[in-house]
Amino acid sequence: MSSSCSGCPSVKAHLFVAVPVAVAAIGGYLYYHYVCRKRCKKSRINQEIDKDNPKVFHSFDIEDIGTKKVYCRCWRSKKFPYCDGAHSKHNEETGDNVGPLIIKAKDA
Repeated sequence: MSSSCSGCPSVKAHLFVAVPVAVAAIGGYLYYHYVCRKRCKKSRINQEIDKDNPKVFHSFDIEDIGTKKVYCRCWRSKKFPYCDGAHSKHNEETGDNVGPLIIKAKDA
């Protein structure tokens, strides 16, 4: 009686399938871990402003605005909630087209 089975695939045949599958799985994991997760983090709108609050908002009275105010909508401004032009770099890096909110007094 022989110890090998004529209908059973050999260890070589299993390795022929298992090795490429393992390499693909490891490669997929590494791609996700080092590429996709970084992109996902970069795509968040608010990356650093008031992260401890569940919702960030600002309220201004019209009387306090004066003649003109420029407010940030990209969340990248170092002077948030006011715009400092950081949206230009954000738009270059991401292909986005975000700009500031400009509020000005109506001309009489």
